[in-house]
Amino acid sequence: MSISSNILKAFLGLSIASSFALASEINVYSHRHYDSDKLLFEAFEKKSGIKVNVITAKAEELVSKLKIEGANSPADMLITSDIGNLYEAKEEHLLQPIVSKTLVENIPAHLRDSDNEWFGLTKRARIFVYNPEKISEKELGSYLDLSDPKFKGKLLTRSSSAAYNKSLLASIIANHGEAKALEFAKGLVANFARDPKGNDRDQIKAVASGEGDLAIVNTYYLGIMLNSKDPKDVEIAKSVKRFFPAQKAEGTHINISGAGVTKYAKNKENAIKLIEFLSSPEAQTIFAEANYEYPANPAVKASGTVATFGTFKEDTLPLAEVGKYNKKAVEIATKANWR
Repeated sequence: MSISSNILKAFLGLSIASSFALASEINVYSHRHYDSDKLLFEAFEKKSGIKVNVITAKAEELVSKLKIEGANSPADMLITSDIGNLYEAKEEHLLQPIVSKTLVENIPAHLRDSDNEWFGLTKRARIFVYNPEKISEKELGSYLDLSDPKFKGKLLTRSSSAAYNKSLLASIIANHGEAKALEFAKGLVANFARDPKGNDRDQIKAVASGEGDLAIVNTYYLGIMLNSKDPKDVEIAKSVKRFFPAQKAEGTHINISGAGVTKYAKNKENAIKLIEFLSSPEAQTIFAEANYEYPANPAVKASGTVATFGTFKEDTLPLAEVGKYNKKAVEIATKANWR
């Protein structure tokens, strides 16, 4: 064999090896930073033989990265919390449609994009926590009721720029119209116990310390605190009561973490396999047990802790409608001086 033939053979061998390696991996851009996700990626690797490479950053940073990288992006898949982020990724043409009977069967229609560009994987319910010595459950009702002057000086929340609050306000716009949403936001601000600050866990602590009497938080923060290794967190979480709003109306607002295949994915089929795995009962159980989120797959039950919160009626408004009003929510919050 000539030298040139040996070189060609070696080159072809390298090309085949390179193609094989490329076909056996997936590059994930993820906004999520939880131990549950590491467990899930490890489980997928063992099950499929496909290596999962993960880059984590804030959602806005990942979206910007995808825009800048364009066709040269190494990302095959985007995972992020909050419907607003998923909606923006689709609007910016950073995702592509997925054809998957498995995903359509596992994820309810209101938790996925109508063009199948993103699919919800976990749910968080946005509820009230309150001090039972200061607030009676009979006083509580819908989100709109929080603008009632009877709550003046009692309400706690994080800033309106927080993704979960933007999406909550967007859901109120979608359900009740812009005028009602503005009226709600103004009333909410008028009833604040203090200026918005901190995360949802800080709101729970502020209720327990008496800084305010009632706060808006996501359920999974409560689950995390109830299972904390810090006894003080457990004590605080046990001291507050929880309430699922809008049970006589549209239902409690829920938000999601979800995933989509990026527009220029080099490992598209692997990305679809991973999202399908994450929607499976096996993976959904890990999401639920390790991070206290509600499974998006209705065949899977909530974790033991979350199950004690009780059943509730959830708002089944298609989340794409919520994403549509996210920018309007920012305008309304600004008009209402909700910082």
